[in-house]
Amino acid sequence: MSNIEPKSQTSFYQSVQDYFDKAAQHTGLHQGLLNQIKACNAVYEVVFPVKIGNEYQTIHAFRAQHSHHRTPTKGGIRFSNHVNREEVMALATLMTYKCAIVDVPFGGAKGGVKINPWEYTATQLEKITRRYTTELIRRNMIGPSVDVPAPDYGTGSREMAWIYDTYRTFRGDDIDAAGCVTGKPVNQSGIRGRTEATGRGVFYGIREACRDADLMKQLGMSMGVEGKTMVVQGLGNVGSYTATISQDEGGVKIVGIGEVEGAIYNPKGIDIHELLKHRKETGSILGFKDCQNIPKEERKHVLELECDILVPAALENQITMENAHKIKAKIVAEAANGPITSTAEEVLLKAGVFVIPDVYLNAGGVTVSYFEWLKNLSHMRFGRMEKRFNQQASENMIELIEKMTGKPASAKEKMMLAKGADEIDLVRSGLEETMISSFQQIIEIMRRKRKVEDMRTAAFVSAINKISSDYLALGIFP
Repeated sequence: MSNIEPKSQTSFYQSVQDYFDKAAQHTGLHQGLLNQIKACNAVYEVVFPVKIGNEYQTIHAFRAQHSHHRTPTKGGIRFSNHVNREEVMALATLMTYKCAIVDVPFGGAKGGVKINPWEYTATQLEKITRRYTTELIRRNMIGPSVDVPAPDYGTGSREMAWIYDTYRTFRGDDIDAAGCVTGKPVNQSGIRGRTEATGRGVFYGIREACRDADLMKQLGMSMGVEGKTMVVQGLGNVGSYTATISQDEGGVKIVGIGEVEGAIYNPKGIDIHELLKHRKETGSILGFKDCQNIPKEERKHVLELECDILVPAALENQITMENAHKIKAKIVAEAANGPITSTAEEVLLKAGVFVIPDVYLNAGGVTVSYFEWLKNLSHMRFGRMEKRFNQQASENMIELIEKMTGKPASAKEKMMLAKGADEIDLVRSGLEETMISSFQQIIEIMRRKRKVEDMRTAAFVSAINKISSDYLALGIFP
C-alpha cells in the first residue's frame, strides 16, 4: 500500500469533517442535530473588477458563514492565491468549534480574497480591500451584530482599519460601527494585545499541557516547559510570537525554524530576537550565526528535526502520510489551522505523539477579538474606571501592613504590589484564564470518556455538546 494519500482524501475540509465524525459518535446526539451542526450554512462567492495601474483585474473572493447558532458570526479574512470555496468552508467550520471550545459567543465564519498580497502596492491592496468590504455590505454579510471579520494570513491591522472605515462610510448612523471588525489598530478602536494574541494563546496552551502530571508521565517528559526544545515552522505573526514568548517567558530552547526561504537548525538554541533582526536586515533566516542551513527545496524537513515540541505555524496539510512517520517530536502543537491531515494524525497517535489541536490551541486570536468587540460595544477602554481605585486600595493596604509590622516596603516593592491593571494586563489575564479553563474542560472529557483517546476528539466532543445545547435551547430540535 502506498504511503502517499490521494488528494481527494487529504483535503483540509475533508480532514475537518473526519474529525467531526470521529467525535460525533461519542456524543449520543440525534443524527439530524449532528447534520445541522456539521453543515456550512452559507457561502458567498463574488467576482469584482479593480483597476490596477492601467488595467482592470477581476478578483475572486469568498465569505463563508458556517453556523448561526449564535450571532454574530466571526472569522478572519485571508489574502492568498490558495483561497478557494472549500478552504473558506473548512476554516469557517473550525471557527464554529473553536468559539464553542473557548466559550466565545460567536458562530463561525471565514473570508478570503484570491490574490497574492505581496504582488500589490499598499494603494492597490486598499482598493481591493475596500471593494471586497463593499460587496459584503451589499449582501448584509458584515456588521457588529451580523458578521465580524478579523485578520488572517496575508492581512493585518492595516486592512482591518480600511474595512472599518469603509463600513462606517456606508453605515455612518451605526453607533457600534467599530464592532464590525476586530484586529484594528489600537488608535482605531482596537485593543492592546490583539497582535500577539494567537501566539500568546499557543504558549499558554503548550504550558498547560506541560503542567499536566499524568500527560508528562505518559510522554516520559519532565514537568513544565522550561528547558524543553522546540521547532517552529513559520515565522509569521503566530510563529514569531509563539517562539519569542516561549523563549522569554517559558525558558523554552528554540532549536529549529522553518520559513518560505528555507530552514535553520542549532541544537544549542536560537535567539529569536536576534534571528528576527537578522531576517529584517537580510530578508532571510538563512545564514544566521552558528546555524545549519536547510535549503528551500528541503524546508519541510524542519518538521522532522529532533525536539520535544513541534509547532507547525504555517499553512494547512504540512504533516501528511508522506512525512508523519518521520516526526520525532513528543508533542505537536498546531498553531496553524489544519497542519495535520486526519489520516496522518492516526499515524502520529499510534506512535505515541500527543497532538494539541488547532481548534483549541490557536483560539487566542478569536478570544482577544471577542474582548475587542466587547470594548467596541461598551465604548470604553478596559481598566479605565477601576485602575486607579484598585491601585489606591492596594497602597492603603500596604500602608496598613507597614504600620502594623513597623517594616517599610521599598519603593520598588510598593510599585510592584500596588500597580493597577492596564488594558494589556487584563487582556493577557483573560486570555490566560480562557486557555487554562478550556484545556481543563477538554482533558476532563478525555479522562471521563474512556474511548476518547486523543485531545482533538475530546475538543470536538466539547464543541459539539455546547453547540447542540444552544440548538436544543432555541427549540429548533425537540
